[in-house]
Amino acid sequence: MYKVAFDPVAEKEFLGLEKTVQKLATSKILDLQNGNFSNDKSLKGKHKGKHRKRAGDYRIIYLKEGKLLLITVIRIGHRKNIY
Repeated sequence: MYKVAFDPVAEKEFLGLEKTVQKLATSKILDLQNGNFSNDKSLKGKHKGKHRKRAGDYRIIYLKEGKLLLITVIRIGHRKNIY
């Protein structure tokens, strides 16, 4: 089981989402906490080392710190604005 931490910017973005999107994102974040990384993609370019999880039309950008079992949520936003 991983510990999930939010970057302050990601927390503000999360709280600004519609309630239905928040529920979907919460379920995906709980998947991350339980170690379910299926269908997640590694990012390239300036986001190298980070991963993304799909939540409908939204994306959760996170950094997995393996030895510490810590996942830091960096951004949450609509797929057209997130990268």
